[in-house]
Amino acid sequence: MSKRIFVGNLPFSTTEDELNSLFTEIGQVENITIISNRYSGRSRGFGFVEMANDNEADKAIEKLNGKVIEEREIVVSEAKPRTESRPPRDRNREDRNSRS
Repeated sequence: MSKRIFVGNLPFSTTEDELNSLFTEIGQVENITIISNRYSGRSRGFGFVEMANDNEADKAIEKLNGKVIEEREIVVSEAKPRTESRPPRDRNREDRNSRS
């Protein structure tokens, strides 16, 4: 069974290939995604790694959490399950309604 890992505080220049190289030293990687801003395309500084084996994922979390990459100490932990996100609020509508 695979395990999804959160990787935070990444340098904005980090690529998926670089992240893949880092994690494949520890175990088999199934998927890597670095999250980017939908408008600018720039990295948001975090991503997710899915590893094929739970034991290898746990080992990666233990070994890589706190590792320094380009002067940034990365955060590596088990990813939390997704939650339903709310649509963005229309602030203009709220402002108009509160003036009544």
